[in-house]
Amino acid sequence: MLELVKYVVEQFAEYKDQIEYRVEEKDNATEIVVLLEESDMGKVIGKQGKIAKALRTLVRCASAKEGKKYNIEIKEKEKAAE
Repeated sequence: MLELVKYVVEQFAEYKDQIEYRVEEKDNATEIVVLLEESDMGKVIGKQGKIAKALRTLVRCASAKEGKKYNIEIKEKEKAAE
């Protein structure tokens, strides 16, 4: 499922090499956290969150075969303290 998320996110992100993905198992669901640069946030989320919503729909449909639940979170990378 991570490959599907990576494919979709990288279609919209400008700084593809700066994207980080974290996969965490929580209870009976798998959480995929996508960490982006500030400038890529709007591009990946889309106007009114339409791209993010479509991504979540794709993952939900694709995961139906596996019988697992996935949660997708899109967050901004935190800047390192200078």
